[in-house]
Amino acid sequence: MTAELIVSISGIWDRTLADIDAFCAALDARGVPASLLVAPRHKGGYRLDRDPGTALWLAERRAAGDAVLLHGYDEAATKKRRGEFATLPAHEANLRLMGADRVMEHLGLRTRLFAAPGWTVSDGTVTALPRNGFRLLAGLSGVTDLVRRTTTPARVLGIGAGFLAETWWCRTLVLSAERTARRGGTVRLAVSASRLRDIGPRQAAFDAIDLALMHGCVPQVYRWEADPARSVAA
Repeated sequence: MTAELIVSISGIWDRTLADIDAFCAALDARGVPASLLVAPRHKGGYRLDRDPGTALWLAERRAAGDAVLLHGYDEAATKKRRGEFATLPAHEANLRLMGADRVMEHLGLRTRLFAAPGWTVSDGTVTALPRNGFRLLAGLSGVTDLVRRTTTPARVLGIGAGFLAETWWCRTLVLSAERTARRGGTVRLAVSASRLRDIGPRQAAFDAIDLALMHGCVPQVYRWEADPARSVAA
């Protein structure tokens, strides 16, 4: 199996869009597509369906080769410190997935790919995802094909959004990415948009990306493959 590099970005909304766009431009220059983790609602009352500029940007990026993943529904409504889908029973997960899917479809951004806030999902969520048409789950320790019920092991290396962003962690992340790439593994780098203005975390992300590319990782996005001979990004 060919070693891959998958770069995902979370925390996408109007206040972070300029920083994300600049980061994606740097990825474009390296020939690296982005996997965009999108939640219809954020804290402070933000709603993607009331932000046509961000919705259009997402649609244009996907048309150019990026992937869009559903990244929860309304994280602000979650009182617990754990991720939105980390402990939900199947019926509650089902309701949130249906609500999020409806918004994404209305915006022309419907996706069959899912990555939960915090990368952790309950058994109930795993049950509800395929019932709602989702085909791929990007989790903390692997990527699961929900149709074939198979999981490819590969741990997320993250900056922000539940992961650390201190100097020592950024250094560890870069070393981990290089080690994974050198061994022919898949480098899954997750970056929170809230950290893109911080010089250290941003540079660590680029260092990890450049090292993965230097060791032969093929840039890719999260996708579900309907046919082994043909990759289909949802």
